[in-house]
Amino acid sequence: MGRHEALQPSLSQKVGNFADLAFDKTPLTRPQLPKLKKHFFRPLWGFLFSVSFILVTIVDPYSGTIASASTMSSFDTFNEQDPTQTYGYASTQKILFTRGGFNIVTGSDAAAMFVESATAPSPGTAKAFALSLLTELKFGEDQYSCLVKLWTRESNWNSSAANKSSGAYGIPQALPGSKMSTEGADWLTNPETQIRWGVKYIKARFGAPCGALAHSDKFGWY
Repeated sequence: MGRHEALQPSLSQKVGNFADLAFDKTPLTRPQLPKLKKHFFRPLWGFLFSVSFILVTIVDPYSGTIASASTMSSFDTFNEQDPTQTYGYASTQKILFTRGGFNIVTGSDAAAMFVESATAPSPGTAKAFALSLLTELKFGEDQYSCLVKLWTRESNWNSSAANKSSGAYGIPQALPGSKMSTEGADWLTNPETQIRWGVKYIKARFGAPCGALAHSDKFGWY
């Protein structure tokens, strides 16, 4: 092994020989280079490897695929011509997935998506009848919470509530109130007649109470 090491030129010798060949054709003389051994560069290689490994772990190679705020858009959730997908409650909110679009909901629209759970109604009350009717129609308790919020806003569940400016009447604030006669001649005073009409109206037009609530939150009426 000693003989092999003696015959093997060092890195500085290789560089010197190459420089000698270059300077032979010129009047210049090359400077003397220090003798460098192989292990001289080992710390440098180790440092470069460590820095490269740390940078790879810090920089996320997939970070470029995350949509920035400038690429996000808001879309009309009530335009039936858009290729949309309904989620959550029927006809409540829609989101457009074409070209990776997102429906950004803020302020009162965002608040409308979070409805506080209504407490269990007292037996024999208008709210208790409404809950039983929704259950019969296969709606869940979440829909009952939306209905409570909606009609509390409209009439505070008062069967005699009348809007002097518009003429809306009753618990669901039917406009005009005489529409509720399709459910009974006692529509002026019977809360159950009013509730039956109101729930059927909501189901036919909005699909579910939460759909009607979302529309009311956005437009001020349902």
